[in-house]
Amino acid sequence: MPLTQDLLRLATIGSVDDGKSTLIGRLLVDTRQLFDDQLDAVAAASRQRGVGDLDLSFVTDGLRAERDQGITIDVAYRYAATPTRKFIIADCPGHVQYTANMATGASTADLALVVLDVAHGLKEQTRRHLCIAALLGVRSLVVAVNKMDTVNWSAAAFASVVDEVETIAGELAFASLTTIPVAALWGDNVVEPSGRSPWYTGPTVLEALEQSDANAWTTTDGGTRLPVQWVLRQPGGGRTYAGMVNGGALREGDLVTLLPANVTTRVTALHSPTGPLDQVDPGLSVDVALADDTGAGRGDMLAGNPLPTVTREFSATVCWFGERPLDPAQRLRLKHTTRVTPARVTRLEGVVDIATLAVHEADQLTTNDIGLVTVTTADDLVVDDYRDNRVTGSFVLIDDVTNATIAAGMIGHAAFL
Repeated sequence: MPLTQDLLRLATIGSVDDGKSTLIGRLLVDTRQLFDDQLDAVAAASRQRGVGDLDLSFVTDGLRAERDQGITIDVAYRYAATPTRKFIIADCPGHVQYTANMATGASTADLALVVLDVAHGLKEQTRRHLCIAALLGVRSLVVAVNKMDTVNWSAAAFASVVDEVETIAGELAFASLTTIPVAALWGDNVVEPSGRSPWYTGPTVLEALEQSDANAWTTTDGGTRLPVQWVLRQPGGGRTYAGMVNGGALREGDLVTLLPANVTTRVTALHSPTGPLDQVDPGLSVDVALADDTGAGRGDMLAGNPLPTVTREFSATVCWFGERPLDPAQRLRLKHTTRVTPARVTRLEGVVDIATLAVHEADQLTTNDIGLVTVTTADDLVVDDYRDNRVTGSFVLIDDVTNATIAAGMIGHAAFL
């Protein structure tokens, strides 16, 4: 494999107790990503909890409550690198109570690493996680069928789970799927091939991750987008506009349109912390100088063709995380890229049945429901369909009274709905 050193963002998802944290711990330990003092700390915590010399789940479960309860609560981010690739790993919680945290971890992922117990197959929460991952635009799956040692490495048991996974992956329109039999606790087929599965000739988990497509989060086939985050006054006069590029590359000399004002101008210079640039690729932050004084401010967007939509009403798919059901009279704030505006959910079109993926009529959304809604905002938003751009097609809803984030939203509807 060429020395690409590209960056893969991945999220581990699945139900509680299926071994996600143990798998990531094993991956980090066997690829020598941890310092000696980190291993010593994990070993000390393991002995203190009476769970043996080295509980690999403690590598990512750093909160005391997580170690006391034996579950992942918050998203734990870990960074790793091999000779061919860099990784940002989001270890997401599996418990239904923390589904909102799982959605946060998966929202910027190129790939979902699904971990499931071979003896139990696809649990309801695993199906929910897969559905949310598909809604969030994750297109690639690597499925680690874990705890194969508990079924004596039965090829038939593995094949049964593969059938389940292939069925739901097809229903959710994932673009790629790799299924691997593993025993994360012992390291079988995680980094090195296992001699206990001679009937399996596919990649290890690490090999599958190294071979997967990366950089899908901020790169699309649509136009360049730069939501303005800061307006910078320059010495000697003039202003430049700072933000993160997504969608497509931004180049010096490009024509861009400032929205929602609908003012067209030209990029005259691009600056990064390391100096001037001729081109900025998606996912990188930049300071942009324009040929005209546009009056742009935070919350505006510089866009290339094809242009996004300017609107105050749109259809969306939302994952509802609020403890109280959706109330149409509820005062909400909507955060979209760098803009925040008052908003209301003006229509509930239906709720997705996790088991069948059918959409049913409903008069309310409750915790962890996935619903189809219409949202109305007080101010203009500059949006893309989520399937075209995951950055400009996403938003969160915030309770205006408690400031709690109560929903994650994707503009438009997924292809499988």
